[in-house]
Amino acid sequence: MKHIIIVLAFLIGSIGFSQDSKKAEALLNEVYNKASAYQNIAVDFKYVLENTSENIKQETRGDVVMQGDKYVLNILGVTQLFDGKKLHTINPEDEEVTISADNSDDENSITPSKMMSFYKEGYTYAMDIIQDVKGRKIQFVKLKPIDTNSEIKEVLLGIDAKTKHIYRLIQIGKNGTKTILTVNSFKTNEPISKTLFTFDKSKYKGYYINNLD
Repeated sequence: MKHIIIVLAFLIGSIGFSQDSKKAEALLNEVYNKASAYQNIAVDFKYVLENTSENIKQETRGDVVMQGDKYVLNILGVTQLFDGKKLHTINPEDEEVTISADNSDDENSITPSKMMSFYKEGYTYAMDIIQDVKGRKIQFVKLKPIDTNSEIKEVLLGIDAKTKHIYRLIQIGKNGTKTILTVNSFKTNEPISKTLFTFDKSKYKGYYINNLD
């Protein structure tokens, strides 16, 4: 009888976990499908990098415009422009442009190209806490890498329950480093230049072009 109770408890727990996982995946799919329907997305955000054991805490603001796989990201004085094929990292301080292949295949890096879709491969999902942020209900989903060798311990994705837009992304590394991205503004279908995602070499005369591709 004792063994039967243990087995039943395990089965009930497994069913609960499975339902929770499906609920989390359904919410993530809803966020992805809604974002994919927009012509473009413009986000202004706060970025925090901290590691208490190393006494590191860095805060800054940034912004990104995304259209499909293409994006222009401004953060820490550096601009990253991805035209769909190549990534251009523009550093005005060093007067250098580095051209490389996009690093969206790096599982340890969540780039703008896969901000909405990174969860689709290599993660398990579970519903997490709900927070009230200035009257907004933020539902968190916890994602854990399936690969035990991943440098990422877990990712917490905070989703506005009403708009189904991402409000906060928290990435926690196994080395104790925590990256927090909080969305300050989320705009869609904005009028943008046709050349926004095109790298214009003539704008960077005198810059060293480091082509790694």
